[in-house]
Amino acid sequence: MNDNKRHNAFYSVFRRELRRMVSRKLYFVVCVVLPLFCIFFMATIFGNGQMENIPVGIVDQDQTSMSREITRQIDAVPTFRVTRHYADAETARKAVQSKEIYGFLVIPDQFETDVTGGREAILSYYYHYALLSVGGEVRSAFESTLRTLSMAPIVLQAASIGVAKEDVTTFLLPIKSSNHPLFNPDLNYSVYLSQPFFYIFFQVIVLLVTVYVIGLEIKFRTGDEWLSIAKGNMLIAILGKLLPYTIIFSIMGVFANYILFGVINIPFSCGFWPLNLTTILFIIATQALAVFIFSLFPAISIIISIVSMVGSLGATLSGVTFPVASMFVPVYYTSFLFPVRHFVVICQNLLYGDYGFAYTWQNFSLLFVYVLLALLLLPHLKNAILSRKYENIE
Repeated sequence: MNDNKRHNAFYSVFRRELRRMVSRKLYFVVCVVLPLFCIFFMATIFGNGQMENIPVGIVDQDQTSMSREITRQIDAVPTFRVTRHYADAETARKAVQSKEIYGFLVIPDQFETDVTGGREAILSYYYHYALLSVGGEVRSAFESTLRTLSMAPIVLQAASIGVAKEDVTTFLLPIKSSNHPLFNPDLNYSVYLSQPFFYIFFQVIVLLVTVYVIGLEIKFRTGDEWLSIAKGNMLIAILGKLLPYTIIFSIMGVFANYILFGVINIPFSCGFWPLNLTTILFIIATQALAVFIFSLFPAISIIISIVSMVGSLGATLSGVTFPVASMFVPVYYTSFLFPVRHFVVICQNLLYGDYGFAYTWQNFSLLFVYVLLALLLLPHLKNAILSRKYENIE
C-alpha cells in the first residue's frame, strides 16, 4: 500500500469515527462532561485543603473553672469543633463508634484539686483511628494542645516564686523541634492529592472508553466494515479510531493541569510543557493498555469488567495514599504494570523538585512499552474480528 492510500485510509477511518462520536450523546457525556466533572470535583473536594471543625466531644467529670477553661481551649483549636458534652466515657465511646464524633477528651473528677495540690493529674483523649487521615489530625491536635496545657501549672507556680517564664519553658522543653514540611508548607491536602486523584479517575474513563469504542465494532458486527475502510491495515484502523479520543482526552488533561496548577495554584517546580507532555504520554499509554487487554480476549462484556478492576487497582497501587515500596513484595512489582503508577512517579519528580530525566527515564520507558505491547497484539485482534467468534459472547 503506497503512502497516498495509507493516508486516505487513515483519514476515512478517522472521519468515520467522528461521525460515530457525534451520533450519540453518550460520547460527549463520557469524553467531555465526565472529565470536566472530575476536574471540578477534585478542585473543590478538599475545600481550603486542611481539616477543620472535626466534631469532638468532652467528658467533664470535674466541673470546675479549670476544666471549663480546658474545654474552651480545646474548642478554640481550628481542627476541633466541640459538638457535645457527655456524662461518661462509655457514652462518648459509643458516639465515636457511630461516627457522631471522631474523638473525645476526658477530664477526670478531682482534676483541679490534683493539679493545685501538686499531684499527678491525667487527661485522657480517645480518637477514631480506623480513618487514618482524620485520626491522625485529631491525635496531632490533641497532643499539641495538651502539651501546652500540661506545662501551664508548672509555669504558674514558677512565676509565683519569681522564675521567668522563658527559663521554665527552656527547662521543661530543652530541645525544641522546628518543622519545615518540604513542598507543602501549609500541609494542604489538595497539594498532594488533587492532581493524582484526578488522573486516577481519568485513567478509568480512558480505559473504559477505549475498550467500549473498539468493542462496539465486534458487538454490532461492523468490524469487517471498519477493516475494509482501513484497507485491511489493523494499525491504521486502531490509530484512526482512537485518535479523536486521544485529542479530546489530551485537551481535558491539559485543561485539568491549568485548573489545578494555574487557577488553584498548586505549587510545582517545572513548567506547564513537561506536565502537559507527560499527561499526553500517559493518555496514550493508558489507551495502549486498553487495546492490549482487549486484544487478549475481545469480548466487550467481559473486558469492561476487567478494565474497571484494573483502573481500581491502579488507584491503590499508584503510591499516593500508601508507599508502594512498603507493600508486600509481589504487590510492589505488580504496581509497575499500571501506567498511573509511572505517571505519579514522573509527576512527583516534576512537581516537587524537577530533579531531571535521570530519575524517571525508566518510568518514561515503561510508558512506551505499553504502546509496544499493544502493537504486538494487533494481529491477534485482527484475526479475532475476522473470525467473528467473539460476536455472540454476551
